[in-house]
Amino acid sequence: MSVSTAPPQRPSAGPLAGPAPRSVRPDLSWQASLFAAADEPRFDAAFAEAERRELSSGAWVEHTPGWLEGADGLFATVLELAPWGTYTMEMYGDRVLAPRLTARWHVDELPDELAVLRDVGRALSDRYGKELERIGVNLYRDGRDSVAWHGDRVARELPSAVIAILSLGHRRPLRLRPRGGGPSLGYGLGRGDLFVMGGSCQRTWQHAVPKVAHSQPRISVTFRHRYPGREDG
Repeated sequence: MSVSTAPPQRPSAGPLAGPAPRSVRPDLSWQASLFAAADEPRFDAAFAEAERRELSSGAWVEHTPGWLEGADGLFATVLELAPWGTYTMEMYGDRVLAPRLTARWHVDELPDELAVLRDVGRALSDRYGKELERIGVNLYRDGRDSVAWHGDRVARELPSAVIAILSLGHRRPLRLRPRGGGPSLGYGLGRGDLFVMGGSCQRTWQHAVPKVAHSQPRISVTFRHRYPGREDG
Protein backbone atom coordinates (compact mmCIF):
# COMPACT_ATOMS: atom_id res chain seq x y z
CA MET A 1 0.00 0.00 0.00
CA SER A 2 1.37 3.46 -0.93
CA VAL A 3 0.16 7.02 -0.94
CA SER A 4 2.23 10.06 -1.83
CA THR A 5 3.68 13.25 -0.46
CA ALA A 6 7.19 14.35 0.42
CA PRO A 7 8.36 13.58 3.98
CA PRO A 8 9.04 16.64 6.18
CA GLN A 9 12.03 17.38 8.41
CA ARG A 10 11.72 15.29 11.57
CA PRO A 11 13.33 16.48 14.80
CA SER A 12 13.28 14.48 18.03
CA ALA A 13 10.74 16.56 19.91
CA GLY A 14 7.75 16.15 22.20
CA PRO A 15 4.01 16.71 21.68
CA LEU A 16 3.85 20.47 22.19
CA ALA A 17 0.93 22.43 20.84
CA GLY A 18 1.69 24.58 17.82
CA PRO A 19 -0.20 26.52 15.17
CA ALA A 20 -3.12 24.86 13.42
CA PRO A 21 -1.91 21.77 11.54
CA ARG A 22 -1.67 21.86 7.78
CA SER A 23 -3.16 19.03 5.78
CA VAL A 24 -0.80 16.46 4.25
CA ARG A 25 -1.01 12.97 2.82
CA PRO A 26 1.44 10.36 4.10
CA ASP A 27 4.10 8.87 1.86
CA LEU A 28 5.00 5.35 2.93
CA SER A 29 5.39 1.74 1.93
CA TRP A 30 3.74 -0.76 4.21
CA GLN A 31 3.43 -4.54 4.14
CA ALA A 32 0.33 -5.96 5.82
CA SER A 33 0.42 -9.23 7.74
CA LEU A 34 -1.70 -11.83 5.97
CA PHE A 35 -3.09 -12.89 9.34
CA ALA A 36 -3.77 -9.43 10.75
CA ALA A 37 -5.41 -8.14 7.56
CA ALA A 38 -7.60 -11.12 6.71
CA ASP A 39 -10.38 -10.64 9.25
CA GLU A 40 -12.84 -7.88 10.01
CA PRO A 41 -11.63 -5.92 13.07
CA ARG A 42 -12.97 -7.28 16.34
CA PHE A 43 -11.80 -7.03 19.93
CA ASP A 44 -12.10 -8.83 23.25
CA ALA A 45 -14.76 -6.92 25.21
CA ALA A 46 -13.98 -9.12 28.25
CA PHE A 47 -10.33 -7.94 28.37
CA ALA A 48 -9.43 -11.51 29.30
CA GLU A 49 -5.70 -11.12 28.58
CA ALA A 50 -5.26 -7.71 30.26
CA GLU A 51 -2.12 -7.43 32.41
CA ARG A 52 -2.23 -4.65 35.04
CA ARG A 53 0.99 -3.26 36.51
CA GLU A 54 1.01 -0.92 39.49
CA LEU A 55 3.65 1.79 39.31
CA SER A 56 4.78 4.28 41.95
CA SER A 57 2.83 7.32 43.19
CA GLY A 58 -0.61 5.95 42.33
CA ALA A 59 0.13 5.33 38.65
CA TRP A 60 -0.73 2.15 36.78
CA VAL A 61 -0.60 0.71 33.26
CA GLU A 62 -2.52 -2.14 31.65
CA HIS A 63 -1.31 -4.02 28.57
CA THR A 64 -3.50 -6.36 26.50
CA PRO A 65 -1.44 -8.02 23.73
CA GLY A 66 -3.35 -8.71 20.52
CA TRP A 67 -6.56 -7.22 21.93
CA LEU A 68 -7.91 -6.32 18.47
CA GLU A 69 -7.92 -8.84 15.62
CA GLY A 70 -7.88 -7.69 12.00
CA ALA A 71 -5.54 -4.87 12.97
CA ASP A 72 -3.93 -4.42 9.56
CA GLY A 73 -7.26 -3.96 7.83
CA LEU A 74 -8.06 -1.24 10.36
CA PHE A 75 -4.59 0.29 9.84
CA ALA A 76 -5.32 0.62 6.11
CA THR A 77 -8.70 2.24 6.71
CA VAL A 78 -7.38 4.74 9.26
CA LEU A 79 -4.45 5.54 6.98
CA GLU A 80 -6.82 6.29 4.10
CA LEU A 81 -9.53 8.23 5.96
CA ALA A 82 -7.77 10.17 8.72
CA PRO A 83 -7.48 13.96 8.15
CA TRP A 84 -3.70 13.86 8.47
CA GLY A 85 -1.84 17.03 9.27
CA THR A 86 1.51 18.28 10.44
CA TYR A 87 2.30 21.23 12.67
CA THR A 88 5.30 23.27 13.73
CA MET A 89 6.71 23.37 17.22
CA GLU A 90 9.43 25.33 18.94
CA MET A 91 12.72 23.58 19.63
CA TYR A 92 15.95 25.29 20.68
CA GLY A 93 14.56 28.66 19.57
CA ASP A 94 13.50 27.49 16.10
CA ARG A 95 10.16 26.32 14.72
CA VAL A 96 10.35 22.87 13.13
CA LEU A 97 7.87 20.31 11.85
CA ALA A 98 6.78 17.69 14.37
CA PRO A 99 8.32 14.25 13.68
CA ARG A 100 5.03 12.43 12.98
CA LEU A 101 1.65 13.05 11.33
CA THR A 102 -1.45 13.58 13.45
CA ALA A 103 -5.25 13.58 13.18
CA ARG A 104 -8.15 14.08 15.59
CA TRP A 105 -11.75 12.91 15.83
CA HIS A 106 -14.58 12.94 18.31
CA VAL A 107 -16.14 9.48 18.37
CA ASP A 108 -19.37 10.98 16.97
CA GLU A 109 -17.43 12.33 13.96
CA LEU A 110 -15.97 9.00 12.88
CA PRO A 111 -16.83 7.89 9.33
CA ASP A 112 -18.99 4.78 9.00
CA GLU A 113 -15.99 2.80 7.79
CA LEU A 114 -14.45 3.28 11.26
CA ALA A 115 -17.54 2.33 13.28
CA VAL A 116 -15.42 -0.27 15.09
CA LEU A 117 -13.58 2.61 16.80
CA ARG A 118 -16.90 3.83 18.24
CA ASP A 119 -17.39 0.32 19.64
CA VAL A 120 -13.84 0.36 21.00
CA GLY A 121 -14.52 3.70 22.70
CA ARG A 122 -17.66 2.38 24.35
CA ALA A 123 -15.90 -0.77 25.57
CA LEU A 124 -13.02 1.25 27.00
CA SER A 125 -15.40 3.72 28.66
CA ASP A 126 -17.30 0.89 30.33
CA ARG A 127 -14.13 -0.78 31.60
CA TYR A 128 -12.28 2.28 32.88
CA GLY A 129 -15.20 4.40 34.09
CA LYS A 130 -14.46 7.43 31.88
CA GLU A 131 -16.16 8.64 28.69
CA LEU A 132 -13.26 8.05 26.30
CA GLU A 133 -14.78 10.03 23.45
CA ARG A 134 -11.84 11.97 22.00
CA ILE A 135 -9.49 10.31 19.58
CA GLY A 136 -5.99 11.42 18.65
CA VAL A 137 -4.10 9.51 15.95
CA ASN A 138 -0.36 9.53 15.35
CA LEU A 139 1.32 8.09 12.27
CA TYR A 140 4.95 7.06 12.74
CA ARG A 141 6.02 6.65 9.12
CA ASP A 142 9.37 5.01 9.83
CA GLY A 143 11.97 4.74 12.58
CA ARG A 144 12.82 8.44 12.36
CA ASP A 145 9.35 9.49 13.55
CA SER A 146 9.11 9.63 17.34
CA VAL A 147 7.75 11.41 20.39
CA ALA A 148 10.00 12.56 23.25
CA TRP A 149 9.51 12.07 26.99
CA HIS A 150 6.29 13.71 28.15
CA GLY A 151 3.07 13.47 30.11
CA ASP A 152 -0.07 14.42 28.20
CA ARG A 153 -0.41 18.20 28.05
CA VAL A 154 -3.59 18.67 30.11
CA ALA A 155 -3.78 15.31 31.90
CA ARG A 156 -0.44 15.90 33.61
CA GLU A 157 -2.05 18.74 35.58
CA LEU A 158 -4.79 16.49 36.99
CA PRO A 159 -4.76 14.12 39.98
CA SER A 160 -5.71 11.22 37.71
CA ALA A 161 -6.62 10.49 34.10
CA VAL A 162 -7.10 7.51 31.78
CA ILE A 163 -5.49 7.37 28.34
CA ALA A 164 -5.90 4.27 26.14
CA ILE A 165 -3.69 3.55 23.13
CA LEU A 166 -4.63 1.05 20.41
CA SER A 167 -1.54 0.16 18.38
CA LEU A 168 -1.78 -0.66 14.66
CA GLY A 169 0.96 -1.57 12.22
CA HIS A 170 4.57 -2.35 12.98
CA ARG A 171 5.81 -2.99 16.52
CA ARG A 172 7.49 -0.01 18.20
CA PRO A 173 8.81 0.37 21.76
CA LEU A 174 7.00 2.59 24.24
CA ARG A 175 9.11 3.59 27.25
CA LEU A 176 8.01 4.88 30.66
CA ARG A 177 10.01 6.48 33.46
CA PRO A 178 9.23 8.35 36.69
CA ARG A 179 8.94 12.10 36.22
CA GLY A 180 12.26 13.64 37.20
CA GLY A 181 14.22 10.60 36.09
CA GLY A 182 14.87 7.07 37.22
CA PRO A 183 14.95 3.57 35.75
CA SER A 184 12.66 3.18 32.76
CA LEU A 185 10.55 0.25 31.67
CA GLY A 186 9.39 -0.65 28.20
CA TYR A 187 6.66 -2.34 26.20
CA GLY A 188 6.82 -3.43 22.57
CA LEU A 189 3.43 -2.45 21.17
CA GLY A 190 2.48 -4.41 18.08
CA ARG A 191 -0.50 -5.14 15.88
CA GLY A 192 -3.75 -4.80 17.82
CA ASP A 193 -2.13 -4.30 21.24
CA LEU A 194 -3.99 -2.14 23.77
CA PHE A 195 -2.02 -0.07 26.28
CA VAL A 196 -3.77 1.98 28.97
CA MET A 197 -2.21 4.46 31.39
CA GLY A 198 -4.21 5.45 34.45
CA GLY A 199 -4.18 6.92 37.93
CA SER A 200 -1.47 9.56 38.29
CA CYS A 201 0.56 8.23 35.34
CA GLN A 202 0.43 11.43 33.25
CA ARG A 203 1.38 13.54 36.27
CA THR A 204 4.02 11.39 37.96
CA TRP A 205 5.45 9.42 35.03
CA GLN A 206 6.51 10.19 31.47
CA HIS A 207 6.35 8.11 28.32
CA ALA A 208 8.07 8.21 24.94
CA VAL A 209 8.22 6.50 21.55
CA PRO A 210 11.94 6.70 20.74
CA LYS A 211 13.55 6.69 17.33
CA VAL A 212 14.72 3.29 16.05
CA ALA A 213 17.13 2.34 13.28
CA HIS A 214 14.52 0.63 11.09
CA SER A 215 10.75 0.38 11.29
CA GLN A 216 7.74 -0.04 9.09
CA PRO A 217 4.83 2.37 9.72
CA ARG A 218 2.84 2.37 12.94
CA ILE A 219 -0.40 4.14 13.87
CA SER A 220 -1.39 4.83 17.46
CA VAL A 221 -5.09 5.49 18.09
CA THR A 222 -5.37 7.23 21.47
CA PHE A 223 -8.66 7.58 23.37
CA ARG A 224 -9.02 10.37 25.92
CA HIS A 225 -11.83 11.71 28.09
CA ARG A 226 -12.88 15.33 28.56
CA TYR A 227 -11.02 16.95 31.43
CA PRO A 228 -13.02 19.05 33.95
CA GLY A 229 -13.06 22.73 33.09
CA ARG A 230 -11.11 22.23 29.88
CA GLU A 231 -12.87 22.83 26.57
CA ASP A 232 -9.77 21.64 24.70
CA GLY A 233 -9.37 18.55 26.85
